[in-house]
Amino acid sequence: MPTVPAAQQALAILGYLSRQAGPVAAATLVRELHLPRSTVYHLLATLAEAGFVTRVPEERRYALGLAAYELGTGYLRQAPLQRIARVPLAELVDRIGHSAHLAVLHGREVVYVIEERARGRPPLVTDVGVRLPAQLTASGRAMLAQLPAAQVRALFPDPASFVLRTGIGPRSPSALRALLVDVRRRGHAGEDGEVTPGFASIASPVLDHAGHPVAGVAVTFPAAILPAAARERAAVEVVRTAATITRRIGGRADEIGVRAAAAGSS
Repeated sequence: MPTVPAAQQALAILGYLSRQAGPVAAATLVRELHLPRSTVYHLLATLAEAGFVTRVPEERRYALGLAAYELGTGYLRQAPLQRIARVPLAELVDRIGHSAHLAVLHGREVVYVIEERARGRPPLVTDVGVRLPAQLTASGRAMLAQLPAAQVRALFPDPASFVLRTGIGPRSPSALRALLVDVRRRGHAGEDGEVTPGFASIASPVLDHAGHPVAGVAVTFPAAILPAAARERAAVEVVRTAATITRRIGGRADEIGVRAAAAGSS
């Protein structure tokens, strides 16, 4: 069957962008992919219109867009990820006695794909299929903290991008940046009363082979019954579970292991 050159060239651009640590200049694509300059610009314009590429105006460079991310994580949102993650998540619940869940990032929201409810614990809002604002949830913050800054800016460009549930949480791009810096410093993400009053969560990302976040592992508990020391111990267990799932999908578990050690020594 004959191939379509334009399709091959578009896939080459997407493949190259997916392997880079940050946005890339069009001239780099021309040089590295040995494509005509006009072809590269036409394909970039088409890919950008479809959401597969995002132009970063300040840098005059291009990065993968939301459509590319959704396509890439679509496979992992399906049955393979659930099957891979369900047992580690159930074991996490057994160890800490609180409900746990797995979520994936979808635009500015997280979508819950697994919920493991601890025996005797109340139902939560994190049922399978539920969507919540990513910047408010611990799992969303854990994933956002691992994205390139340009991608986070594209997701949350202005205050109108932010949605609150309980009246607390980041309300601006600068507030979100500061929060994500803290997530990276601590090695895990958290939220307290920002999704549901009286409940808190702790989360860690699941990373693919390129270190990109494909999911977030989180536990949720009544905030009043878990003191600071117990939360730190729970954080270690959450990070270790995320590392286990990361290894199972062939991801960068070594990075998560560093976070687990940091969480355990804090």
